[in-house]
Amino acid sequence: MSARKVVIVAHGGRPEALAALTETIRELQAAGFEAVLHDDDLAEAFGDPVDVVRSREGVGDAELVLVLGGDGTILRAAELTHGTGVPLLGVNLGHVGFLAEFDREDLRLAVQRLAAGEYTVEERGVLEVTVTRPGEDEPLRGWALNEATLEKADRSRMIEVAIAVDGRPLSSFGCDGVVLSTATGSTAHAFSAGGPVVWPDVDAMLLVPIAAHALFARPLVVGPSSSLGLEILTTSVSPGMLTCDGRRRVDMPVGSRVEVRRGPQPIRLARLNRAPFTDRLVDKFALPVVGWRQLAASRAAHESPTAGKED
Repeated sequence: MSARKVVIVAHGGRPEALAALTETIRELQAAGFEAVLHDDDLAEAFGDPVDVVRSREGVGDAELVLVLGGDGTILRAAELTHGTGVPLLGVNLGHVGFLAEFDREDLRLAVQRLAAGEYTVEERGVLEVTVTRPGEDEPLRGWALNEATLEKADRSRMIEVAIAVDGRPLSSFGCDGVVLSTATGSTAHAFSAGGPVVWPDVDAMLLVPIAAHALFARPLVVGPSSSLGLEILTTSVSPGMLTCDGRRRVDMPVGSRVEVRRGPQPIRLARLNRAPFTDRLVDKFALPVVGWRQLAASRAAHESPTAGKED
């Protein structure tokens, strides 16, 4: 019987990642896994099917892909697993790590639980991204797990855009850009642009304008059967740049259009921790779940001269 195969993707530029990689290989081999290190520099290019095939080579027969790094490294690893059905499991070596499942110090326990099959798999929806550019007959197609962001290419000028929902025009305005996001990506770029936090089990897409000059330029949330569209107006003094997950980029000349809808192939994430998303939010953002009055009362009781004394 052949060994269970685990593909490892690591952030190669950080000393702690290299140390974690050595320990990970040792623990996986001790648990009976075949550990294979993937060169995650083989990244996809937007709309290039050859790069897609090349980046996913050798991944389809793995039990899972184990990622050592932060959310950026996990997004790179998602390029390997998208369309393969192989789940991702993230070891957080970054700062926030919403996509990671456990931290570096829990590595040995995590491998033991993997070996015992004590994990579940959840699916996260992705965006199917279609770009149409002037003078080109065929559209370019891509995808995103977190978000597709249209930003101005000229940093000194605004970009003029029109937005549409389900093919119907909704508004137009000048702005620095627009974030089109999944629920998973609501805690990433969309969050920093003022968008809402959406629980990952909500099947929704978000549109969040960046620094818009308009009265009606609020974040939008639409359902799974809808589509979101953007067009760079011919009056725009700046062209644009579309970026998917901070990785795959495509130039957007004036007159270009982008449409996103729910993609047919989700990303699968392996889960060892059954903690609810609320607890994850509190932990990652260090949210104050105790009010200041409670803190003051607790501090006063602790500093009281009679505190801790018995009658």
